Amino acid sequence: MSRRSGILEFAVLGLLRESPMHGYELRKRLNTSLGVFRAFSYGTLYPCLKTLVANGWLIEEGSTHEDALAAPLAGRRAKIVYRLTAEGKEHFEELLSQTGPDAYEDEHFAARFAFFGQTSRDVRMRVLEGRRSRLEERLEKMRASLARTRERLDDYTLELQRHGMESVEREVRWLNELIESERAGRDLKGSAPGGSAQQDTTTGATGGLPRPGETPRTDTPGDTAT
Repeated sequence: MSRRSGILEFAVLGLLRESPMHGYELRKRLNTSLGVFRAFSYGTLYPCLKTLVANGWLIEEGSTHEDALAAPLAGRRAKIVYRLTAEGKEHFEELLSQTGPDAYEDEHFAARFAFFGQTSRDVRMRVLEGRRSRLEERLEKMRASLARTRERLDDYTLELQRHGMESVEREVRWLNELIESERAGRDLKGSAPGGSAQQDTTTGATGGLPRPGETPRTDTPGDTAT
């Protein structure tokens, strides 16, 4: 299994833990709510769903009786709804508890962060601290590289490298604030522990997930919109 397909399986299981969905709903949530998987197409999603069904982590269910009657009249097939099984829930919880190096990489971290509302505080702390260490290492390498090549770079390339460093520095500051909040026992924006991933990623509780090259929000817990 590739790292990217593993991230997709993790996210699908997490979303279906909230509620059953059909493929269109899943892809919409992956693209809009999580904001991590914009490049995934139906051609990638459906093979993933078939694999999860084959593993016994999902089951396929037909649409409601009314939908099944209406579908032929509209020239459409009845939609397949995917539901998480007990084994799938157990597998997802095992994935949530893992804090290895993969959890600190860009896309995998974003996916993990999207489900922090379902993750225990000690696991959240390990993932946040691991991500911060990974970024601090990256920042040190970027600074060293810039120092070595500064004289050979034109102004635009130099500015691009500075922009990349500033993005990493901003995310490190954001992580520092999150870690401080976790240590103090505070929840983001007062959200209840164990809340759903949708609460964390669609209501602005975390200000959205930073993707590589983007600036993470640095709102502190308790800030209110003006």
